[in-house]
Amino acid sequence: QVQLVESGGGLAQAGGSLRLSCAASGLTFSTTAMGWFRQAPGKEREFVAAISRGGSSSDYLPTVEGRFTISRDNAKSTVYLQMNSLKPEDTAVYYCATKRLATVAALRGSSVDYWGQGTQVTVSS
Repeated sequence: QVQLVESGGGLAQAGGSLRLSCAASGLTFSTTAMGWFRQAPGKEREFVAAISRGGSSSDYLPTVEGRFTISRDNAKSTVYLQMNSLKPEDTAVYYCATKRLATVAALRGSSVDYWGQGTQVTVSS
């Protein structure tokens, strides 16, 4: 079955950086777009970023664009989220997500079949 395993979360100070990783298995990684979502306490889960299957295009939540960068290594079946200039409002559980043959547009519209277990990111002021 499809498994998405996130790592790299933790505690950072405002202005700091963290890098999340998500290792995928059980699907042909290079044939699908990959995405990151987050859910803060008391809020709905929201789209953060997505990257196309070949890595040539991406899309971001406007409030993270310019600070976060999504990338992927198809040889390692891994997607990354580099988070710079972190703000306290970035505090959330971050989830890796996809579906078979996904597109960036589909993930942006929250059309997801598979979720990781989530990794906590806490940004202190």
